[in-house]
Amino acid sequence: MTLDTSKPEETELALSKLEDRSLLLLDDDAVLRQRLGRALDKRGFETTQAGTIAEARAFAHRNPPAFALLDMRVGTENGLDFVPELRRMRPHCRIVMLTGYGNITTAVHAVKTGAVDYLAKPADADQVSAALLGCTGPAEVPENFISADRIKWEHIQRAYELCNRNVSETARRLSMHRRTLQRILAKRAPI
Repeated sequence: MTLDTSKPEETELALSKLEDRSLLLLDDDAVLRQRLGRALDKRGFETTQAGTIAEARAFAHRNPPAFALLDMRVGTENGLDFVPELRRMRPHCRIVMLTGYGNITTAVHAVKTGAVDYLAKPADADQVSAALLGCTGPAEVPENFISADRIKWEHIQRAYELCNRNVSETARRLSMHRRTLQRILAKRAPI
């Protein structure tokens, strides 16, 4: 099915034809979770929100959802680890991963694990609805790709933040010299 995702009414029409519109929304960012949950409810989903994997697991055991939108990083846990369990509870659940740290490796892993799509934050409710319903068309090739230097810089910045901005710990985990890391962190982001 090809659908114009710029027209929310088409997504709502596709959803209105389904009997089960239950959606499990898992994200540890309460503000984002509530805002996105309200927007998806307005589009016809019956959303249940969870802030932890334990909450999501408890809900899914009681009522396995037809749809799931899972954040990749949920506190110290990985939402991707919950995908196979959710698949066992409801084999035809349409699972979409949502993350602020998008890269090709995790996208491929998400799909191999059982997710049907993978969206980078910030994703709006129309994009999420289209992905959940499988109504996204072929991906558009971007005009300008992100440079390899920029990807490397973002990876280092992410590692630095995950290590609580500790240069020595970040350098150890990235297997690089501490002074080299300090020089990289002092530079501006490459274009």
